Amino acid sequence: MSKVVTFGEIMLRLATPGYQRFTQARTLEVSFGGGEANVAVALANFGQEVSYVTCLPPNDWGKAAAMELKRYNVDVSHIQWSGDRMGIYFLETGAVMRPSKVIYDRAGSAIAQVKTGSIPWDEVFQNTGWFHWTGITPAISENAALVCKEAVEAAVSKGITISVDLNYRKNLWKYGKKASEVMPELVQHCDVILGNEEDAEMVFGIKPQGVEVAQGKIDAATYRYTAEQLMQRFPKARKIIITLRGSINANHNTWSGVLWNGRDFFQAPTYQITHIVDRVGGGDSFMAGLIYALRTKPGDDAFALHFAVAASALKHTIPGDFNLVTVDEVLKLMSGDASGRVMR
Repeated sequence: MSKVVTFGEIMLRLATPGYQRFTQARTLEVSFGGGEANVAVALANFGQEVSYVTCLPPNDWGKAAAMELKRYNVDVSHIQWSGDRMGIYFLETGAVMRPSKVIYDRAGSAIAQVKTGSIPWDEVFQNTGWFHWTGITPAISENAALVCKEAVEAAVSKGITISVDLNYRKNLWKYGKKASEVMPELVQHCDVILGNEEDAEMVFGIKPQGVEVAQGKIDAATYRYTAEQLMQRFPKARKIIITLRGSINANHNTWSGVLWNGRDFFQAPTYQITHIVDRVGGGDSFMAGLIYALRTKPGDDAFALHFAVAASALKHTIPGDFNLVTVDEVLKLMSGDASGRVMR
């Protein structure tokens, strides 16, 4: 099977231990994460061949990040070594009615300074069947947006399937352009579009009716309008997927999704995630599950959606950004076994 390529920024993640606040913590737990890197690791864990493309500084932190990806069988041979620093994000994990908090420190990072023409996309895309990017990358800097455009256009020219997670991050769009100005030109080339209610509204002005996310109440049928409007806006897209997260509190979410393929509207089962360990990377684990299922069982959109939701539900039980579950574990949950019994 051909490989998957993802492109974006991997960051140093510094998290307070347990549920400590930033003002309490005297130590920080070190790991790595970032939207497209999270997708790459999850796919590699599912047995897919994956290449991850980014820019990292040629220092010990950059090398440590690359080593971590290699540990999970992600190909890092196309990483560009440039710049002086990698992005950092600080995480304070919330509890009950106190939400989690993220502070970014990624200005001037290596990928923010990436130059057009510096990544040999023809070489990167050899034997590639799927390319994935997220709305985070073009939000980092104008340079990153232009290189993302290069990647998307190169993928189009080679007939590669392209997916995007819209991933609107209001705190990142700071270089003078709005997401609504940059994203349409990139998203128009995508075959698979993933987002949530905020992404669709904030980037494209598309809003479903009757949504009460804060109370944990979600009527999946209301999102059909959102999906149909996105497909009408971007006619190249073959599948529109909306993740459905109902937030009861920081530790208890409901989790599901819907998929529209232009003919049929599918809704996945809803999972009650009552004791969240780490929700960061939940959307990325959904995307990885979707890509895996669409590639291994093409034409079975219902299976793909259910697999994606189950895979990402399991991610909420794992500390860190990466989803480290197996295909068999996802299939077991899909079969209805959520007992958590000890496996001997």
